Amino acid sequence: MYKYKIFNNIAQDGIDILNQNMNQDLNNPDALLLRSQQLTAEDFNSNLKCVGRAGAGTNNIPIEEATKKGVVVFNTPGANANAVKELVVCGMLLSSRGILQGNSFAMTLKGLDTSQLNKSMESEKKNFKGSELKGKTLGIVGLGAIGSLLAQTASIMGMKIIGFDPYISVDAAWRLPKEVEKADTLEALLSSSDYISLHVPLLDSTKDLISSKTLGAMKKGAKIINLSRGGIVNNNDVISSLESQHISRYVTDFPTPELIERASMQGDVILMPHLGASTKEAEVNCALMAAEQVSNFLLNGTIVNSVNFPSIKLGRTDNFRVVIINKNEPGMIGKIADKIASSKLNIMDMTNKSRDDLAINLIDLDQSPSEEIIKEIESIEHVLSVRLCAE
Repeated sequence: MYKYKIFNNIAQDGIDILNQNMNQDLNNPDALLLRSQQLTAEDFNSNLKCVGRAGAGTNNIPIEEATKKGVVVFNTPGANANAVKELVVCGMLLSSRGILQGNSFAMTLKGLDTSQLNKSMESEKKNFKGSELKGKTLGIVGLGAIGSLLAQTASIMGMKIIGFDPYISVDAAWRLPKEVEKADTLEALLSSSDYISLHVPLLDSTKDLISSKTLGAMKKGAKIINLSRGGIVNNNDVISSLESQHISRYVTDFPTPELIERASMQGDVILMPHLGASTKEAEVNCALMAAEQVSNFLLNGTIVNSVNFPSIKLGRTDNFRVVIINKNEPGMIGKIADKIASSKLNIMDMTNKSRDDLAINLIDLDQSPSEEIIKEIESIEHVLSVRLCAE
């Protein structure tokens, strides 16, 4: 029976799925499930086959090390999309309506009688006057699961929407409202938007995506909402832009010392302690998705939503499935098939998928291969792992 190990708090719904076919083992697991835990190479034991991240970001997982060892890394894109989308809407409102400032003022009225309270509120409420979202332009950078949901909601709220995503998938494109205007460049989006919401992963190409260069292209008075990753925005450059009043608000889920200092002195930075996916519903969705992906891979070799392996699926035609992971080198399928044929086993069905330097094969056999045959396949040059998934 397969074994798993859990880091962080994973919703019980996901653990229940794991427990149907696996046992918990802290020392030598086949699968790791985590949220924010920072993994290191030391966490990759010799038995490890996959890692399930209950969330979209995987910058806390050493992907390169996992790939070298043939360990499949899963994430759960879209599972927390609604939670993040709702918080973006909240961020736009907080940055526009003087809600936080009004709340702070209201708390100073303690001890006043009703007449004094009403008089004070009426005289001061003009200081917290804001603006409505309807009719304003929202620029969405990244049109994946979260960005497309946000576009739908903003459209219903009467906002004009501009989107920029050079890597948008067909599925994501189908989810977009027809009202979304496509920006040809990031600068074109920034120069036309009253609000900019960021929904891209943190990669070398997106680090400091919002910096002095791109801030200069923004519409004066624009507001930025970053619930994606802290490193996408250069905080010092944003603070400089706020000081010059080129942009008017910065809302982020990633507090840092310099942002906390700015927020404590001015009201133009709004900070949240990484609340984007912190809802009961999102935690359950992520746990279920991660657990199902890990279980399906261990039981059937199926891969969906992996960040380092190709997607692969094969309907079961018999009870004996071999999962083979190898380096993507010419002639590997022939070498594997020759070994199987020499052992007098018949291939009932098979599929092969590759991605960059890795390939995976799902092969259904008419009878169970012996340990000797498994070892012979393992001995083929460039084969990383071989295992039997028997129903």
